Amino acid sequence: MPLFAFEGRQPDVSPAAWIAPTATLVGDVRVEAEASIWYGAVLRADFGPILVRRGANIQDGSILHGGSDPVTEVGEGATIGHLCVVHGAVIGAEALVGNGATVLDGAIVGRRSLVAAGCTVPPAMIIGDGMLAAGVPARIAGEVTAGGKQWVETNPSLYRELARRHAAGARPVPEPQAGDESTGMAHRGLDGLPSPGRPAASGRREPAIRP
Repeated sequence: MPLFAFEGRQPDVSPAAWIAPTATLVGDVRVEAEASIWYGAVLRADFGPILVRRGANIQDGSILHGGSDPVTEVGEGATIGHLCVVHGAVIGAEALVGNGATVLDGAIVGRRSLVAAGCTVPPAMIIGDGMLAAGVPARIAGEVTAGGKQWVETNPSLYRELARRHAAGARPVPEPQAGDESTGMAHRGLDGLPSPGRPAASGRREPAIRP
């Protein structure tokens, strides 16, 4: 996993956390036990620390940038969905920030609250415990209910278990070597025939297959 020190401060990751090999952590990032940082996520703590509390998950492609006031924090069991931006904000315990949402400087997302997918939480907004925020800019839409409540309640344990599976079962695929017979299918279509314009096994060039 790419971990980078910055001006004398370096990531501090619990041995019981899981960091995907393509996630990037820079500077004063602290990741507690059972937390998970997923593929392509970037946590850059140069203006201030980033705290990822126990059992929280930062999903694929999300970006967290730390500030000093408030300190960027993802609370215990909280979820940051895919492709989110959290910029100098506080996410409460077991809160869920939906896919593609943005939470801006000084915002506070309360415990077990839900930020809807694609939402933009403006600077300094406070979302109370158990509340749903939606829209651009975000507005309080009421309490978290029904399906949203189920996601908030079940996602922490789901992602802790999924992180254990990835830690045990995800492995890089070796780069193919020239002349390796195992790479032959890379030059064939789904029907097993040579792809259009590719050399056939005999060395002759097959014509493009047309309907």
